[in-house]
Amino acid sequence: VAQWAQIGPYRLLTALPPEAAQDRVVGPLLAPAHRELARTAEVYLDCAGQAGRAASELGIHRQTLYYRLSRVERLTGLDLDDGEDRLLLHMALKRARL
Repeated sequence: VAQWAQIGPYRLLTALPPEAAQDRVVGPLLAPAHRELARTAEVYLDCAGQAGRAASELGIHRQTLYYRLSRVERLTGLDLDDGEDRLLLHMALKRARL
């Protein structure tokens, strides 16, 4: 059971109509074939872009993390150095969990 005050950004995401919450740029990343890339991106973004911390949490080498993130960028066309692109990706990944 989740409490409203503890679900953070999910509060905003649940208010969106389902069709408005889907972003076609992120769609390919959410395909089952790219599940590990999506997980990598979400952990990286949850770790505020701290590569060492994200790599440690994922149990991978930092270079592997960078390789996967570059694949995420190529797959989505997003630039993870751009704050708005990071926000879009992060929210889309969170929305996919709902």
